[in-house]
Amino acid sequence: MKGLAFSTLSLLCSRTDEEAMWRVKMHDDHHEFSRLVKRWEEPIRRLCTRMTGDPHRAEDLRQETFLRLFERRKEYQVTGRFSTYLWRIALNLCYDELRRQGRRLEFVRDPERDDAAEEAPDCVAEGPGPDAWAAQQEESELVRQALGRVPEIYRTVIVLRHYEDMKLAKIAEILEIPEGTVNSRMAEALARLSRMLEPKLAPRAETGSQRSEGRGQGSEVKSQAPETRREQAMILGKERLVS
Repeated sequence: MKGLAFSTLSLLCSRTDEEAMWRVKMHDDHHEFSRLVKRWEEPIRRLCTRMTGDPHRAEDLRQETFLRLFERRKEYQVTGRFSTYLWRIALNLCYDELRRQGRRLEFVRDPERDDAAEEAPDCVAEGPGPDAWAAQQEESELVRQALGRVPEIYRTVIVLRHYEDMKLAKIAEILEIPEGTVNSRMAEALARLSRMLEPKLAPRAETGSQRSEGRGQGSEVKSQAPETRREQAMILGKERLVS
């Protein structure tokens, strides 16, 4: 009897997102819907924050996304991926928000980065000094502000690819465009960001290089914040575009 109960519990826990959404669609299963919200609310919040640049409005958009998901549960096609359906809803809400604002928003400081900055003193022995850390944070902020000025068709592919780590094929599926178009938009986005940021980041890179003389290359890489390295590599076109 216990074995049967355990098997039933395991089956419920291993239910895919598609199966859970099917139950929401067919039976208005609020338990399964709550499970989907818990699983996906953080990725959706991140997406909305990076698309709009406003973490407070992003929280509202996160809630609107799941409200819209439940309202449109009957439209969900069981043969499609749940994640694709959800990303499309969230992106459309972000596009609507940007159109309502009528202007391009600059990215504000990501709360996750603020948390990282507050934790920096605990890592003084292994990380960079206060000046270097502040410079890295400032560079990351420049990247986010520049990303906020890129047209949304280019911003979308950058956010999905470099922040959500999606394959090009997955991005193409969500946006309903050919994979080649995703690749071309990515290249154009990187070119635009590079033109905006190189005049600002190049002098900083030279200064940082001078300061790093006498230190091994390995220690220099280790001292740099991982997300800052990714952003800089992305902007300077050093990151390969892989599918």
